[in-house]
Amino acid sequence: MTQRRLYHFALSGHAHRARLMLHLLGLDCDYVEVDLSGGAQKRPDFLALNPFGQVPVLVEGDAVIPDSNAILVYLARRYDESGRWLPRDPLGQAQVQRWLSAAAGPLAFGAAAARVATLFGAPLDMARAHQLANGLFAVMEQELGRRPFLVGDVPTIADIAHYSYTAHAPEGGIALARYPHVTAWLARIAALPGFVPMQASPVAGQA
Repeated sequence: MTQRRLYHFALSGHAHRARLMLHLLGLDCDYVEVDLSGGAQKRPDFLALNPFGQVPVLVEGDAVIPDSNAILVYLARRYDESGRWLPRDPLGQAQVQRWLSAAAGPLAFGAAAARVATLFGAPLDMARAHQLANGLFAVMEQELGRRPFLVGDVPTIADIAHYSYTAHAPEGGIALARYPHVTAWLARIAALPGFVPMQASPVAGQA
């Protein structure tokens, strides 16, 4: 059997989305905690896996896949023959890609950045991060009012890409109470067979 390892950090939403996908697909994996506070991600052995010095990184046999969204695409294409998690048709793939772009854009620079600044004291224009987060969540609220998941009636990797940092947005001071469709969607993701939660931070529940 091919050995599979995920280099991750328990408080990273990017790492959690990869871990969550592995669990949803029922894939065994060894998890290697990377000490980000100690700078392990900048050491030569880790940079050989990901020159950007970021978690997560999935290693499967001879394949090395850095980047959480890339890992989602890889796992869906390799292990989901049904095409549920990543549709095979061009329109379905484009709809998923739209949300992957949002995860790498307003989600990363909004809710994710606000959370990092709150947890680790990283410098940030917090007002701008909150503006980006609330702008994204307003769009999600509107679209999730029309369908149960971001792309349609079943979850895709688009939902997995957005779950972790949306669920933990309050850790960055962003309240979700005004987004009932988003919070209902979070509950639907958490109810999926194989779901595993992301570790809460010490400031969980502050908003």
